Amino acid sequence: QTLMKVAAQNLVQNSSIDNGQKSADGALQRFDKSLEEFYALCDQLELCLRLAHECLSQSFDSAKHAPALVPAAPKGEGGAGAESLPYTQYLPLIKAQIAGAKDIHNALLEGTNKITGKLPPPGGP
Repeated sequence: QTLMKVAAQNLVQNSSIDNGQKSADGALQRFDKSLEEFYALCDQLELCLRLAHECLSQSFDSAKHAPALVPAAPKGEGGAGAESLPYTQYLPLIKAQIAGAKDIHNALLEGTNKITGKLPPPGGP
C-alpha cells in the first residue's frame, strides 16, 4: 500500500513538473526504499507460504502412512479411542510400512553402488 502511494505521489509530482505547473522542490519519499520494503515483505510472505506448504505436506504424509493407532488397552478400560484400529487390522499396515522401508533401503543401496561403481552383492534384490 505504501509502495503504491509513494509511486502515485512521484507520478503526480513528475507529471506536474513536466506540465510546468510545479518546480522540483517538494520532498517526497524515495520510491526505491518503498520498493525494497515491498520486496522484503514479498520474500517473507513467500517463506511463510513455503513453510505452510511443507507442514501441510508432512501432515498429509503422516496421515497417509500411519492413519490409526493400535489400542494399548482392552476396549472396556477406556484406553482405546474411536480412531484406533484393532490389532488384526493393524498388521497389514505394518507389513506395508516394512515393505516400503525395504524398498527405500534397496533404492539407496542401488544408488550408492552406482555412485561407487561396485557390483551388487550376490543374491541381492
